[in-house]
Amino acid sequence: MPEHLPIIYRDDYLVAINKPSGLLVHRSEIDRHETRFALQLVRDQIGQQVFPLHRLDKPTAGILVFALSAGIAKKMGEIFVRHELEKKYLALVRGHAPVTATVDHPLTEEPDKYTDKKARTDKPAQAALTEFKTLATIELPFSVDKYPSTRYSLVECKPRTGRKHQIRRHLKHISHPIIGDAKHGKGIHNRFFQEQFDCGGLMLAATELHFMHPVTQNPVTLIASLEEKFARILYQFNWHNVVPPSWLETFNAP
Repeated sequence: MPEHLPIIYRDDYLVAINKPSGLLVHRSEIDRHETRFALQLVRDQIGQQVFPLHRLDKPTAGILVFALSAGIAKKMGEIFVRHELEKKYLALVRGHAPVTATVDHPLTEEPDKYTDKKARTDKPAQAALTEFKTLATIELPFSVDKYPSTRYSLVECKPRTGRKHQIRRHLKHISHPIIGDAKHGKGIHNRFFQEQFDCGGLMLAATELHFMHPVTQNPVTLIASLEEKFARILYQFNWHNVVPPSWLETFNAP
């Protein structure tokens, strides 16, 4: 039985899916043994060629959009380049994050071992801007690090530029790394969530995307509900009321 991915939007020009965490967008040297890729799965599912428009890291779940022709891919590419769209992500981070924060912190290229062999690490850092808003906080009676209790926050993230790992790197920059981030986070907290809450992997999801349709010029709003592990944490921490119900609609509340 062919694998089907959840399609959250489709018309004659675009198709968008809710990508599960752990799925690569396309074939990559990052994981030579991987056999599942969003691009091929969507192509086979709808029976036509698709053109990826943007990146979504393998461990990140959420909205992934494809064009259905090269011409539409070009038009959408211009929208992405001009930042004429709004993205919203949800992240679970270590510590009590600021109520609001705008991180204007340039980022240098961060090459992967295999895929970015030609990337120049001597290039100047590129402008990178992310807006953050803390939706909820919690203090748990567990001594995870050097303190008798430990704090976490639920943060809405709006990247205004599109640098690689931008949200993950900016949250690390302000000392609130994302739980489950093996590269930019802190292992002791990642292990705590895995052992205490059976919650492994990167706690980052692309939840909303807003843009003007490249053909109809009508506003498009895409919404991707959270994966079970993320939604479950929101209910466990009594955070479920601080996010739109549409982000939780596929989860059966306890």
